[in-house]
Amino acid sequence: MSMQQLHIIAPGGCEMDTAWFLSQLDRAGLSQADLARHLRLAPSAVSRMLKGERQMKLLEAAQTSSFLGVSQDEVLRRASGEGPPMATPEGPRRRGRPPLATTQLRQMTGTEPIPIRSAARGGDEQEMFLEDGPIGYTARPSNLSGVRGAYAIYMIGDSMEPRYQQGWLLHVNPFKPAIRGRDVVVYKKDKAALIKQFAGWEKDALLLRQLNPAREIKVPREEVAEIHLVVGVDQEG
Repeated sequence: MSMQQLHIIAPGGCEMDTAWFLSQLDRAGLSQADLARHLRLAPSAVSRMLKGERQMKLLEAAQTSSFLGVSQDEVLRRASGEGPPMATPEGPRRRGRPPLATTQLRQMTGTEPIPIRSAARGGDEQEMFLEDGPIGYTARPSNLSGVRGAYAIYMIGDSMEPRYQQGWLLHVNPFKPAIRGRDVVVYKKDKAALIKQFAGWEKDALLLRQLNPAREIKVPREEVAEIHLVVGVDQEG
C-alpha cells in the first residue's frame, strides 16, 4: 500500500447518513447542484457521494462543513455513518487507546503519523482560516522523521497553480527557517493563513509571491504570527 493511500477520513463504519446531508441542504435552502459547484465536482459525483457510493475525501468534508455551517466533526461522523455523538459520561476522563486511524497508520508505516489540518478559504488574497483540531492523519514522510509538530495541510483555491492544485496535501516543517524562493504557510495573528512563495522581508513587511494571478503580496510585520516551510507535497491528497 502506498503512502498516498493511507489518509484516514474517520474511524468506524462507512455508511453515509444520506438523510442528514439532504436535510442540512434543505435547511440552508441549497441543492446538491449548489454543493457540487462549491466542491468543484460533477453533480453526479456528489449524488454518488451522498448515496454512499463514493467516499467523501477529507478536503471535501472540510469544505462541506463550511458550506453547510456545521462542524467538521459532525460532517465526518455523518459521512462515516456514526450518527450523533454519544453523550459524555460524568466523572473523570479515562485514559484510553489512541484512535484506530492513527494506530493503523503506525502499524502500516512503522512511524508516527502527522495530523492533517484543514481550512476554509476566504478573503481577497485567498486566505485560509484554520478549523480547530486535525481532521485526519497521513503517513509521515521521511524528510519529517523526528520533527516535532510536523503536519500536513490541504491546498485550498488556485492561487498557487500550476505549482499546487486544489486538494493537494502539503507537508510542513514548522521549525525549518523560511528560504527565499521556497513556499511557506504564513499564519497571521487574526488566525488567517496564506500559502505563498517566500520572497523575504522589506523593512516592516513580509514579501510573498503568488502565482495565479502572478503578483506580490505584502503582509505588515505586526500581522505575522508564524512562518512554516513547505517541504513536500502529496498530489494524491
